[in-house]
Amino acid sequence: MKKLPLAALALALALAAPALAEDAAKSPAPATDAKPAAEAKPSETKPSEAKPSETKPAETKAEDAKSAPAKGKKAKAKSTDPVQLANPAAPAESGKPLTREDAIKRANAFFNASPVMTADFVQIGADGKRSEGKLHVQRAGRVRFEYAQPATMEVVADGAQVAVRDRKLGTQDLYFITQTPLKFLMKEKIDLEKDVTVERVDLDDAGVTVFIEDKATFGGTSHLRLIFDPKSFKLKQWQVKDPQGYETLITLFNIDQTKTPDPGLFKISK
Repeated sequence: MKKLPLAALALALALAAPALAEDAAKSPAPATDAKPAAEAKPSETKPSEAKPSETKPAETKAEDAKSAPAKGKKAKAKSTDPVQLANPAAPAESGKPLTREDAIKRANAFFNASPVMTADFVQIGADGKRSEGKLHVQRAGRVRFEYAQPATMEVVADGAQVAVRDRKLGTQDLYFITQTPLKFLMKEKIDLEKDVTVERVDLDDAGVTVFIEDKATFGGTSHLRLIFDPKSFKLKQWQVKDPQGYETLITLFNIDQTKTPDPGLFKISK
């Protein structure tokens, strides 16, 4: 097997990125060093321009259960309200600031929510070149990137290795899946604090950004930024900076977390 080249790194950025939110396309990207997300829209898809901060999560209050006493008898008050389980990815309580620990906990909860996903993606490379296509994911470890024309490349991960194919030339190169900067996202269960080094977490109205360092990628250390919606805490996009300093930005649209991809999509022909 070969070391994963920079050209293939951009493809490996989204390898098995777990279940992303169905509303990701509705959220604009926060400012990054790469081109803004406003320029990273699929040609046939126009996600809503509404800012995440303009959408307020619904506030729910449990009403006190009251039971009227029967005539001539003493009736015991019984609560008829259903038990509400805490949602680890739900917005924090109003007025309560989100802590670093809370942000990481909710990021883990989001990533572990669903093992399947299909989505349209837009990629902005370090040279500013834009590519788009279709992404299929099934954790643990199975991914398929299909780039739209004029690109001729596709990437397939079967859980153990990554195949980079050129449809025009009819070639296929195999790489170690463990060399990709997002390999930790392909695990069955994700724990950011244990799987990688979380350098810091930035919290603001534009988004929640988790900065990650991975020293185990090919060529040296890679740095990754995961950008979440500040209200819903759904992943909007991510950016990888490779050991050579090149950055690639990925934005997802039209996400579907209900359909299980065909297993044949992840087969690698020898």
